[in-house]
Amino acid sequence: MRNIKLTIAYDGTDFHGWQRQPELRTVQGVLDEAIERLTGARPRTNASGRTDAGVHAMGQVVHFLTASRHAPGVFLKALNATLPHDVRVLEAAEVPQAFHATLDARSKRYRYRVDNRPFASPFELRYAWHVYHRLDVDAMNRAAEALMGRHDFRSFETDWPNRLSSVRTIYDVEATRHGDIVHVEVEADGFLYNMVRTIAGTLGLVGTGKRPEGWVGEVLRAEDRVEAGPTAPPHGLFLLHVNYDRPPGKAARP
Repeated sequence: MRNIKLTIAYDGTDFHGWQRQPELRTVQGVLDEAIERLTGARPRTNASGRTDAGVHAMGQVVHFLTASRHAPGVFLKALNATLPHDVRVLEAAEVPQAFHATLDARSKRYRYRVDNRPFASPFELRYAWHVYHRLDVDAMNRAAEALMGRHDFRSFETDWPNRLSSVRTIYDVEATRHGDIVHVEVEADGFLYNMVRTIAGTLGLVGTGKRPEGWVGEVLRAEDRVEAGPTAPPHGLFLLHVNYDRPPGKAARP
């Protein structure tokens, strides 16, 4: 058996998330169908992590075992020829059988996009959360310093507990302005359910002046979801990059 690693991008708007679900359109479902058409066998795909309904990816990583003799370049071209328009394979490679897209990930980086115009752009409705109050990204960055390092992030987890532990390590968190668009990027060794979206919603309250900068540290220490800000909507969230090398310090930009 050969182990094939794919890096894929998708627009999550019309998907019910990554994971295959009966009678629902999912990214895993359409990808598995395309691989089966090419190889004649239904694969068992594993991704670096599950994305929720409406969430996008620019660098999701997937692996699957196959008896097919197709070269990686054939997988790249043939899958893109049959996949729907909202999913694309960016890279294909054969990797050692021991490689596992989920278990071997050392960190993942997400970007949350905010449309910060006074009036929402019709071209950003699928890809950014509209916040009409001008965001102070410097204040957001000062507040976000409290999140750096290893902490219990249960204040930023929806419906705690979802995992055995809510302790995670954030390597980098930063807000940047690009004209009328604000990015909130977070890189960590793992993420809890809705963690990035809650961080974005919490920092957004600081950015609009509705909460002081020191409040974010108080939220973290409270270990209580009700103390944090709102869960930002899913359509602004992108899985940007998955790192399989050693854990980063302060992560370099992918």
